Amino acid sequence: MKKLLVLILITVASLFAFAGCTDTPAQSTPPNGNGTSTETPTENDGEEVTETYLTINGNKVKVTLEDNSSTRALLEILKKGDIVYTANDYGGFEKVGALGHTLPNSDTELTTQAGDVILYSSNQIVLFYGSNSWSYTRLGRIENYSVSELRAFLCAGEGLVQVTLSLE
Repeated sequence: MKKLLVLILITVASLFAFAGCTDTPAQSTPPNGNGTSTETPTENDGEEVTETYLTINGNKVKVTLEDNSSTRALLEILKKGDIVYTANDYGGFEKVGALGHTLPNSDTELTTQAGDVILYSSNQIVLFYGSNSWSYTRLGRIENYSVSELRAFLCAGEGLVQVTLSLE
C-alpha cells in the first residue's frame, strides 16, 4: 500500500515538474554481445516485432520483448505512435512512470535484475537499474549493458527523466 501511494505521488509530481539529468555517458548502441530474442507475434509491415526502443536524453537502447498479452497490446499502441512519459527514481533500484495506457497483465512473483522492463499495476512501466522482488508482468529486457551503463542511461538517482518508447 505504501509503495502504491508513493507511486501515485510520483506520478502526480511528474505532471507538475520535469527535470532531465545532464550526465548521459550511456552508449547509444549496445556493446558487442550475444543477446537472445523472444519473438512476439505482432505484425508490423508483414514482419514480426520482437523489440522496441527506449530513448532518454537522446540516447536510445533496444528492449528485447517477451511474448505475452501485455507486449502484444503495447505494440498495438506503439503502431499508432510513440509513447512519451516521465519516469522518476523509486527505492534506489528503479525508474517508474505512468504509461498513459492500461495493458493486460499476468503478474507473477519475480525477482528483477538491472535491465528488466516491467509492467506494474497494468499502467506503469518500471525500468530497473537494481533488483527487487514483487508481483510484476515482465515486458522485456535491455540486454548487453553493464549495471553502471544502465544506471548512466536511466540517470539513476537523478530524478525525473522523459522517456520515449518507440518501434524505431
